Formats: sequence, structure tokens, C-alpha cells
Amino acid sequence: MKKIEFTNLKRSETIATLKETEFDLIVIGGGITGAGIALDASSRGMKVALVEKGDYASGTSSRSTKLIHGGLRYLKQFDFWLVKEVGSERAIVHKLAPHLVLPEKMLLPLIENGQYGKWLTSIGLKVYDILAQVEGEDKRKMLEKKEAMKLEPLLPKKILKGAGYYAEYRTDDARLTIENIKTGLQYGSVPINYTKVVEFLYDEEEHVSGVIVKDELSDEQYEIHSKYVISAAGPWVDDLRKVNHSKKGKRLHLTKGVHLVFPHEKLPVKQSVYFDVPDGRMIFAVPRGKITYVGTTDTNYNDDKDDIGVNLADTMYILSAVNNMFPNIDLEMEDIISSWAGLRPLIHEEGKSTSELSRKDEIFVSYTGLISIAGGKLTGYRKMAERVVNRIAKKFEEEHKIEFKEVFTDKIVLSGGPFKNFKEVKKYIKTINQQVMPLGFSEYDGRYLVTTYGKQSEVILEEFEKIAGDSIHERLILAELRFSTKYEQLQSPVDFFIYRTGRMYFDIDSVRKHHEAVLKEFQRLFKVDEATISNYQDAIRYQIERHSKFDVERV
Repeated sequence: MKKIEFTNLKRSETIATLKETEFDLIVIGGGITGAGIALDASSRGMKVALVEKGDYASGTSSRSTKLIHGGLRYLKQFDFWLVKEVGSERAIVHKLAPHLVLPEKMLLPLIENGQYGKWLTSIGLKVYDILAQVEGEDKRKMLEKKEAMKLEPLLPKKILKGAGYYAEYRTDDARLTIENIKTGLQYGSVPINYTKVVEFLYDEEEHVSGVIVKDELSDEQYEIHSKYVISAAGPWVDDLRKVNHSKKGKRLHLTKGVHLVFPHEKLPVKQSVYFDVPDGRMIFAVPRGKITYVGTTDTNYNDDKDDIGVNLADTMYILSAVNNMFPNIDLEMEDIISSWAGLRPLIHEEGKSTSELSRKDEIFVSYTGLISIAGGKLTGYRKMAERVVNRIAKKFEEEHKIEFKEVFTDKIVLSGGPFKNFKEVKKYIKTINQQVMPLGFSEYDGRYLVTTYGKQSEVILEEFEKIAGDSIHERLILAELRFSTKYEQLQSPVDFFIYRTGRMYFDIDSVRKHHEAVLKEFQRLFKVDEATISNYQDAIRYQIERHSKFDVERV
């Protein structure tokens, strides 16, 4: 197959470009919303810079439930507009990256005294299908108790009355973010990570005309100039509105969501299950290769946004919920192998509980012209980007007499493709497995490569062939490291394990086993000293401990 060509991201060259160019648009925030905005704007012909204070996707966009889904529960809130939009977007995002956005059947158990009755569930799923324009085999089915038990024998037989069965999609949110950023490069966008906005620049009319940033790796401060600035900083949107002296009116309401990870043999669900919790909420159990993850919680959060922990109360809540729905499982604290916690940047509404708050996005425009966008869902990132870039395009037309192209991100295949459909993805997985299994890899390894990198797997396997060693899995991880360093602006081995590969969540044993080799290769690639490597080693060990160990002190 043809080797895929990439734009090589060199930090010094990127910084020079940022200093020298007057951009049409600066996007603050390298999560999925900012990545989507940068791709949309640059594909229309705008000169776009994107700055992220940490690593790409290191905030909310690596800590979601990792589902591209229509939000069935929003039907209960009569939020038909949101269900229709994100429901329709599922199919579009799947089409753009079928290797990253994978079809996932969802089982909704109907239990005695549960939130969903049979008749209302049937009607609700039918409405869901209509609003989301679901077709063919993906249309909902209502199952009798016997059929539901056959699909998922772990369900509680005594209280089970039946189930709804419908289609959603599963993704890796961080990889989806990275591939949007990389695709934006093809249209000339200039992204940089570890670059924090510390102040705004203003013209003589006090309109925002750029930003002052601090390089978090070198401590250098410099200016980036542009005609317009959009803040897509997620939970940090209000912080930037403070810097801009424009935090007035509506504000963010942050809620924390926690997920726990178990070995799949400990929670061997056959497909994703969306199930009742005794307190009236609903949570997901999602199988993913070697593991099953469960979440999420939904609690108010007012602490450090850069240090979000999983505490004992979070873990006990999820453990209790799982053991209640799957009575023969009996999970304990010791069964947790990893976890993650993230924040939802929702829009505050007086008198509403966390679960009642709308997941709609909103756009704030300050008197200085700073545009901020917050709220929304992972699934709707492309439409969020379209709405806010439409505003920028209108401003260019009205204020500068410049016209840009109409949006066409629904047709832009993300890097890692192209694939015509998921059938072609499955065929490609088979091809990769035929290549790697004779070397000693399992079917899991081939599937992991393709559903993480798509056709970029071939570049990684080329690197794999160049690396000597007895351990094939270590060689593969080092090949991934080289790929991320060369093509994905990787700056830290910690970021590699969390945001580039997801191994800290989904294969934490591989982090324990191979992080020493990764540190050695990272030192060779980046020419850093022993003290720096020692610090990185401490950071990796801390992250392993943080994601996998829980104690009473973390309540």
C-alpha cells in the first residue's frame, strides 16, 4: 500500500511562524472543540493558529465516556433539538473516520421499578431513530426478557423485564482530537501545544487583536497577532474571560465525571450496556479489548481544574452501581486496574441539578470581541465548530469585505483514512493481522493498531522493522513513540502513554512493563539529560499510581 505523507511538526519552526504571521484567527484550546474549529476555519481558507496550554486533548477531550452517541436520556428532558443534531452527527463523524468511530450496539435493560418502562422505551427509541435518521440494521429493537438474557447473561434475571437494543458508536476521544489537528495541518493551520495564553493584545479601539503566550517548555513569552480570537478552552473558558475582563452574565458550571476500568474477565459484558443506578441516574459499561470501563458520575466540582482526582466516594458509587445491575459479578476495589476523571464545562442554570443542566453549547462574545464557546458534547464538536466559524466568516464579510468558503467538514476525511466504510476497516484489520500475527502478535494487537492509527499503522510497522530487540511488544511501543514524536508534536513520555496511545487507561500493564524502554528511547530522540529523564520516570510512576490506586485519603 502507498505510504502516507505527513507534515513534520518542528516546534522551533512552528514558533517562528507564530511570531511572524498575522493570522485571521487564533483558537485557544487544543481539545476536540478547538481542533474542530481550527480544521473548519483553515479548510475554508482562513489563516489559523491554535494554542494549547498543555498537551492536545489533555483536558475534557481525553476523559469522556468515549462514545459518539445521540444522548438518549435527553429525550426525557424533551431536548429534541439536541438529540436530532448529535444523533445525525454520529453517522457523519463515523463516515469521516470509521477506523476511530466504531459501531457499538447498546443494550438498555428494562428492570422492575427502573427509569424506563417497556412502552415508553419503545416510543422513545423510535423517536430517537427518527430524529437521528437511523437506517437499516441500526434501527432499534425491543427484546423480551429471554432475548435480553441471551445477549447479556450477566443481567439480573429476577428483576429483568426486557431490553431496548440500539446502535451507537465508540471512539478514542484523544485520538479523534489529534487526527482533527493533524488534518487541519493539511489546510495550513499552525497548532502548538504547551503554550499558555497569559494576556490578550488589543488595538486602539480596545478590540482583541491577538494574544501573549508563554512557552511552558522554555518559559519564553511572545506575541501572536490575529484579526479574531476564539476561546475554546473548555473548563478554563471563564478563566480567560477574567483575563479579558469580560466575565459577566452567564458562567460555567463544572461537573466531574469519573470512569473505572476493570479487566474484561472481571466484567465480561458482551456489548455496551446503558443501565439504571438506584439514585435515578444511568451509566455505561463499555467493553474495549482487554478491559471494560464503567461510568460516569456527575457531581459538582469547584476544586483545582488541573488536578482532578478519583476519590473513594466516586469508586464506591460506581462499584455499587455495577454490582447492583450485574449481581453475579461482585466487583471489589482490588479489581480496579485504572481510572480517569474529567470535567464537563456546562452552562450554569439557576435551580437545576447537575444531571438537569443542558448539554447544549453556547457562544459568548465580549465587548472586546473575544468569542468564547462552551458546553456541548463530544459528538457535536463538528457542528459547534461550524456555528462559531460561521460567525467569524460573517465578521470577515461585514468588516473586511472578505468572503471564505462555505463549511465542508462533513466531507473532510480525517488522517488515518480514507476508508469507505467500517467493512473496509474490518478488512484492513485482517490485512494488518496477516502481517503481524506471524511475528508473534495477537489479533488484539492488529485491531489496536488500526483502531488507533488507521492506515498510519503501516508507517509504525515500518519503524517496528528498524528496531532491534527480543520483545515484539516493546518494539511496537517504541515504533509508536517514534511516530508520535515525528508526526504528532509529542513533548512528553507521560503524554505518549495517556493521550497518544491510551495505554494508561486501556493497557496499564504495558506502561508498567515498557516505560523504562520508552524513557531510554525518548532520551535518545530528544537529547535530554539524566535529571530530566529521572523526573519523567517519577511522573510516569505517579500517573500509574494515580490511575490505579485508591485509598480513604482521596475522599
